[in-house]
Amino acid sequence: MPTLLWFRRDLRLHDHPALLDAVAADSDVLACYVLDPRLKASAGQRRLQYLYDALRDLHDSLDGRLHVSRGRPEKRIPALVKAIGASSVHVSGDYTPFGRRRDDAVRDALGDVSLEESGSPYLVSPGRVTKDDGTPYKVFTPFYAAWRKHGWRPPASSGPKSAKWIDPGDVPGRVQIPDGGVELELPAGEGAARRQWKSFVRKQLEGYDKDRNRPDLPATSRMSAHLKFGAIHPRTMAADLGDGAGAGAGAQAYLRELAFRDFYAAVLNEWPDSAWWNWNKAFDEIQVDDDKNARKLFDAWKAGRTGFPIVDAGMRQLAETGFMHNRVRMIVASFLVKDLHLPWQWGARWFLDQLVDGDMANNQHGWQWAAGCGTDAAPYFRVFNPTTQGEKFDPDGEYVRRWVPEIDEDYPDPIVDHKEERAEALRRYGEIT
Repeated sequence: MPTLLWFRRDLRLHDHPALLDAVAADSDVLACYVLDPRLKASAGQRRLQYLYDALRDLHDSLDGRLHVSRGRPEKRIPALVKAIGASSVHVSGDYTPFGRRRDDAVRDALGDVSLEESGSPYLVSPGRVTKDDGTPYKVFTPFYAAWRKHGWRPPASSGPKSAKWIDPGDVPGRVQIPDGGVELELPAGEGAARRQWKSFVRKQLEGYDKDRNRPDLPATSRMSAHLKFGAIHPRTMAADLGDGAGAGAGAQAYLRELAFRDFYAAVLNEWPDSAWWNWNKAFDEIQVDDDKNARKLFDAWKAGRTGFPIVDAGMRQLAETGFMHNRVRMIVASFLVKDLHLPWQWGARWFLDQLVDGDMANNQHGWQWAAGCGTDAAPYFRVFNPTTQGEKFDPDGEYVRRWVPEIDEDYPDPIVDHKEERAEALRRYGEIT
């Protein structure tokens, strides 16, 4: 009997366990993607553009045999199962709060037809790495040690050689892949992801541990959007990083970043409310500003008009490209919550609207790290000085000049006094510690 392969955050053909399971029985397979209107409502324009471009890339890789429909998955997936008489639906596991609710609804709607999960978007799926007593880790360093000890499987087979894809033109409900009308800074899709990764390994990986905090240098991989949409699997990347302590310093530093990605996914899976609420509930009592002046300050932050060069450079890079260097993300986040005393959720929501790589686990827990209310949070007394951060990580000012060309001419005065606001932040944090 035919099977249904439902693509989600796995828009690729290589290293794709669910795909291999779908074709294992030598059955006819319908490859599909469902454009869920809820995702369109919650994703920014650039993230949608990446999705559409990656779907076109996948459609071409399947020689046009990708069925794209629009609607709620709990209605569309059973309809496709009925249309082709499918015996099973194959997916990659999704561990986000939204993904789990969606899959539960689809599973209920399918009745006797099984929804079979294979693999996940992570090196180690959430819930696999736990303490000896089975409880989840709350701190990254011991998680990382256990994660390394646990290990992960090598990449799956490169892809099916003789899959019998069903012609989507014979299945009702098909729609054209949309175009968001936005131009991306970097190309999307599996082919682009694999090329970008190979280029990074060849040119930048060796120096990654030394240069990754420098926004003025082309030292990072720019793989975050590809990982977000599953255009490449992290196992494919890890296979190029060497094995254990014998790997170079750059490779070990990069592997640690992949571990952080798994850690935040595991935290969100265990504490789904932490998507929008403080993981550390003590911080529910902290004083934040939300009056008219707070909105004015927030608008200045979003526009890159704070009078702090490294902050403004980051916010303008974000607005123009949908990307921001990770070190700068930490700086602008610290500025929002500790200099402007605004809720971290305001910044997290803006990032999700703007970022091509906006990922719920990474974004929300990165913001909570900066705010001091998450796992492995920055200590409350650590308040980034945006001036010294800029001097340290953009020593020649090249990054700032790239995004703030008026820096030496008509640049605005700072909207706050950092020394005063640091003291105020410490006062507020002191009230809850």
